[in-house]
Amino acid sequence: MSGATGGIGSELCRLLDEAGAPFRALCRKQQQLESFRHKGMDAVLGDFDHPDTLHSAMQGCETMFLITPPTPEQVRQETAAIDAAKRAGIGRIVKISASDSNVRSPVPWAQSHALIDHHLRGAGIGWTILKPTAFMQNFLWFKEPISRGYLPLVAGKGSVSWVDTRDVARVAATVLTQDGHERATYFLTGPDTFDMKTAALRLSEVINCNVRYVDLPTPVFRAFLHVTGSSRWIANGLVVQFADVVAGHHDIDPTFEIERITGTAPHDFTDFIRHHRDTFAKPSS
Repeated sequence: MSGATGGIGSELCRLLDEAGAPFRALCRKQQQLESFRHKGMDAVLGDFDHPDTLHSAMQGCETMFLITPPTPEQVRQETAAIDAAKRAGIGRIVKISASDSNVRSPVPWAQSHALIDHHLRGAGIGWTILKPTAFMQNFLWFKEPISRGYLPLVAGKGSVSWVDTRDVARVAATVLTQDGHERATYFLTGPDTFDMKTAALRLSEVINCNVRYVDLPTPVFRAFLHVTGSSRWIANGLVVQFADVVAGHHDIDPTFEIERITGTAPHDFTDFIRHHRDTFAKPSS
């Protein structure tokens, strides 16, 4: 399993461990490996930037969960991992993609996912592809301004069917441990679609603080991302992606695939805010 220390991957580890399903976490750092083993979980060192480390890490595994963070190296890393998995005899890969993946997309990670998905489908190995919409957890990037009463974005009046990463992990756990998902592509959405004005209203109701949506000019939003530590590559990609939101390209009807696959309805945005209420409500000192 890749991405074991990330938001989706760590929740997936918890779910698999809770279900008693065997898995092996791929770690880049010795400290991570020791942490997993301290919890009684199988873990091994390996690095997508060094594909030669992957073959031994994959020995004895039948299925691979594939996820990497969005970076300029994502295509190279994931295609190398797919090729390594095939050489190691892995029979199926469950991959996290994106609902807006498109080889012609100006959004860099949307284009990357489309290229990787194409490589996976032609790699001669079993596959299941999960295509979630934008993650509710992305709102945590704006916890500081939200705690001070404003939500700064460049989404205009555009709506998105945001999805909770906990639900994406539940779907991944299900398809990893069940038969019948071979060569399937699942579009994963939240239970409803809403704009940023509605998001601010729901935040206000839960954290008991008046939160106002501020639709920033693009240069100001770009500067905000820079100040908060985003790389230029990430900032440029987010600007383009939110332009797609303004254009209505993310205003899609809920698919209800999460409930169909797992038997449990996905979390709505209010559930997500309640789960992170203390994070949103308390400004950092």
